Amino acid sequence: MNIIITGASRGIGYELVKLAAQKVGDKVIIISRNKNKIETLTRECRQIQPYTQVIPIAFDLAALANYEQLGKLIAQECGTVDLLINNAGFLVAKPFTELTHQEVEQMYRVNVMGPLALIQTCMPMLLKSEKSHVVNISSMGGFQGSVKFPGLAAYASSKAALVGLTECLAEEFKDSRVSFNCLALGAVGTEMLAEAFPGYIAPTSASEMASFIWKFAREGHQYFNGKIIPVSKSTP
Repeated sequence: MNIIITGASRGIGYELVKLAAQKVGDKVIIISRNKNKIETLTRECRQIQPYTQVIPIAFDLAALANYEQLGKLIAQECGTVDLLINNAGFLVAKPFTELTHQEVEQMYRVNVMGPLALIQTCMPMLLKSEKSHVVNISSMGGFQGSVKFPGLAAYASSKAALVGLTECLAEEFKDSRVSFNCLALGAVGTEMLAEAFPGYIAPTSASEMASFIWKFAREGHQYFNGKIIPVSKSTP
């Protein structure tokens, strides 16, 4: 199986890669703009499983003009893509009136335009797979009817856009062998959450959430397509 995981340099993405790299024979392409961290992660995976195939690609997902080059790098490694996990995210927690245009644009570039561009880039390879699965990682903040919090207007709305994109792509490609699903995550103990909300203790660790996502990514498309699934210990 050929797998792509974004946002691999820390948090959930980092833990996802360690799980994905354990199966001999699978090829795992990991994408992050932090070259040093994903190279360190690659070495760590090879220490755990010497025969692992982890390929780090340093790339800024917000650099929308450079996706053609990214596509070439991916195509050099694999002819098909079986699993794409759009995990990368960017969060600025700030009152709405204090947000800068640059901050809003960056959140939308990473959280919406990046996944959209990467799916477009990988679509020919996803369609060549016998059965492929695209998993978009959203947030409960982007889940309709969930509790909303001050300071997250741009972040939550960008994640809501990712929800809508997932549903639209599932409909557009419903006659293909590509499935699209979206997991709307509740609070998870990641570096990104700690930076935005210092001192807050999340009920779920990054490794716990990664374990759930990895199982869903491998098996969920047997049962779901176009579904937005809340993954949270709180209600609503």
